[in-house]
Amino acid sequence: MVTYLSVSGDANGIHFQYHSGMARNELRPVIKLRSTAGTGFTYVTRKNRRNDPDRLTLRKFDPVAGRHVAFREER
Repeated sequence: MVTYLSVSGDANGIHFQYHSGMARNELRPVIKLRSTAGTGFTYVTRKNRRNDPDRLTLRKFDPVAGRHVAFREER
């Protein structure tokens, strides 16, 4: 977990805020999308766990196969 301090100042004084770096990584993890064509080609992307809690499947271009195929999230 990464915690950092943010300091800001205005006419009312100086304000301190602590931020945690974990929220971004927990909500939007980095995932690998592997080609279902069996070529071994992968894409790396991020996904929102609230909107897509299940495994993600996207239709993308596989340059090894030379066509669009389904890419499934790998864990």
